[in-house]
Amino acid sequence: MTITNFDTLEKILVLEANKGYSDTAVIGGLDKFVSKWIKSHKVITKSELPVGLYSNMSLVEKRDWIDAISKLIEEKHTIANGSKSIKETDFSFLNKPVTELPKVSTKMVARLNKLGIYTVKDLMYFFPRRHNDYSVLQKVDSLQLGIEQTVIVNVWDARQVMLGGKHKATEAIVGDDTGNVRVVWFNQPYLAKKFRVGDKLVLSGRVGEFRNSLVFESPEYEIVSEEELIHTGRLVPVYPSTEGIVARTFRSLIKQVLDKYLHLVVDPYPDELLESAKLIDLAKAINQYHYPLTEKDKEEARYRLAFDELFMIQLYVLLKRHDWRSNKDSIPISVETKIVESTKKSLPFALTGAQNNAVDQILEDISQENPMSRLLQGDVGSGKTAVALIALLVTVYKGYQGAMMAPTEILVQQHFNTVANILQGTDGMEYYGHWFKFNLTDFSKPIRVGILTGSLKARQKREINEMMSAGTLDIVFGTHALLQENVNIPKLSMAIVDEQHRFGVMQRTSLRNKTKTPHLLVMSATPIPRSLALTLYGDLDISVLDELPPGRQKISTYHAHPNKRDRIYKFMRSQINEGRQAFVVCPLIEESDILQTRAAKTEFDILAGDIFPDLSVGLLHGRMSSRDKIDVMDAFQRQEIDILVSTPVIEVGIDNPNAVLILIEGADRFGLAQLHQFRGRVGRGNYPSYCILLSDYPSSDARDRLDVMQRFSDGFAVAEEDLRFRGPGDFFGTRQSGLPDLRIARLSDQNILSEARRVARLVLTKDPTLDHDENKLLASKVSIFSELTQAEVN
Repeated sequence: MTITNFDTLEKILVLEANKGYSDTAVIGGLDKFVSKWIKSHKVITKSELPVGLYSNMSLVEKRDWIDAISKLIEEKHTIANGSKSIKETDFSFLNKPVTELPKVSTKMVARLNKLGIYTVKDLMYFFPRRHNDYSVLQKVDSLQLGIEQTVIVNVWDARQVMLGGKHKATEAIVGDDTGNVRVVWFNQPYLAKKFRVGDKLVLSGRVGEFRNSLVFESPEYEIVSEEELIHTGRLVPVYPSTEGIVARTFRSLIKQVLDKYLHLVVDPYPDELLESAKLIDLAKAINQYHYPLTEKDKEEARYRLAFDELFMIQLYVLLKRHDWRSNKDSIPISVETKIVESTKKSLPFALTGAQNNAVDQILEDISQENPMSRLLQGDVGSGKTAVALIALLVTVYKGYQGAMMAPTEILVQQHFNTVANILQGTDGMEYYGHWFKFNLTDFSKPIRVGILTGSLKARQKREINEMMSAGTLDIVFGTHALLQENVNIPKLSMAIVDEQHRFGVMQRTSLRNKTKTPHLLVMSATPIPRSLALTLYGDLDISVLDELPPGRQKISTYHAHPNKRDRIYKFMRSQINEGRQAFVVCPLIEESDILQTRAAKTEFDILAGDIFPDLSVGLLHGRMSSRDKIDVMDAFQRQEIDILVSTPVIEVGIDNPNAVLILIEGADRFGLAQLHQFRGRVGRGNYPSYCILLSDYPSSDARDRLDVMQRFSDGFAVAEEDLRFRGPGDFFGTRQSGLPDLRIARLSDQNILSEARRVARLVLTKDPTLDHDENKLLASKVSIFSELTQAEVN
């Protein structure tokens, strides 16, 4: 028996996999073909085949069936040839551990694992961070001092030498038809035995000078043979830190895997999609991104791989959106215009044009049988809470319940307090601490609003739960614990989530478990760049509040040197003497030996004891209990505290129109979005407001960030700059947001993102649930992606 006996069968199996296991590789189906093949070749018996008809199997069963036959073929190869070989139909090999690869030692496996490389596929997808361009060849007589260059030369002499009397090295004299040059490889004496006189080498590296003569200093080298160059004479990949693995060895290992196993990569995209998006084949893209021949090849490969990442996110969120909206099991909430207008008039202020537009979009959404899924985003102080309140009130008018959720008890309490303050002028207002009630014109009964947090007393929690279950509590504010099964909100029809980037796609879907699918409004406190909104919130429609309410003060922002601290304190005192209040924000709770920056407890002691002993100074930090934190914030709100020293816990959750100055210590240690949130704690009243940024030893990048804060007051501009500085992974914190790691794509790839969204919409328009045969492999990939994303967020 020879290997060629299996060629036809192997090719058909590869073709079937490429077609997404659709049973269309051969006319008549795979069952009929395999049956005929085994009768004709008599090398595999029917009893050796996997049980069952391929045509009746699920996608997963079909993949297992083909894998089983692939393994059977491999065993027959082994018997016939006396050695193991990896055949192109053994698709499962890509998911085998790297220990299956030849010449991979136990020590190397441990080092690969540290890099997140566990399987053969991981190695394929461990992409270079950049390439050194060694593709331009020079002649020896045109070499220049101090720059990277590549030459093809003959070896005239190679020997081991001692440098400085104690360091072994290899020294060689090489040359071409224009001249000779000396080469030294420091600490690599073994190369002297590797090079033979007459060998042709390609050298790439920096040219230095020694005793007025040019010399190559430890260049990359390659002996010219019939094989493709890997380390020189081309665009050479430079991989992320591979500590403990020599770069040459790592490049060689990657090249070995690409050469031997790249043909096992199956492109999940049907031909129509590849043509529509103008994409190259996946295997070609992987190979070209590691080893491009030209920069154009590299960009072509990057486009395909970046598209894959962004396309998968778009498919995932759009499928979630379809899943959310496909069940017509929400409660349509259609409210007459006069009720909406009278509800707006119950507020102590007029809505902005942007707020009115957002309300109109929300009312249109909730009038449908499909549940609303909308993102409401705007700058700090743009009035998102007022818009959310109107959505809740019209829900209550129709006899249903609403809930507003936030990630922390502080923020929950803040929303509850804000709404109570907005409504305090209404008729019949009665406040009981953990709930209140009030009357509105045209509403048939008093509206009851409550709060449910862990810091409530047991009796209060029981009362709120009983009111919710009985349907007598119309609106409840709480953390995401409201999603727990033991919390009963029987008439929940409007769920509002203050996202704060910690409530991902997976948690949004769990709202469905409460009752009929509620309408969903997600609020984001920090403005989100459009590209990030399309990925992280791609399952939601978007309303933007790009207009601040009248009276919001422009906040003057200054980056000051710490030696101006005394002047800053004098300015702070002058503001307090005028009846205003101030914040001081510190990065740490307590001093650290590692981080040289101001700590909140130390700053509190200095300010309360030395600088402002006659004023009331408060302290707020994350180690305090929720009850204590709320008590401090309430005291600040009542103007019983003049200066509040805090850790970043005040980023959200404090709305005090009397606070006009915020001093941020160690400002270089915060991201732009966080600094903008801090700044938003002031400027909420009718007084000029100020933000002062102090930093002891800012890096160049930090100075650039702080300069952005001085130049831009618009949150959307700050957000775009923040994304540029930090990238998507750190903008929210990948694990918190549910945004998967992007290896190749950048969220600045607006053109690729737009194309990925276009193609995703096109695919799902034709096949909303990815059930068509040509999309089966794509559906499998989305399913795996979904599982990984869910694991990231949970």
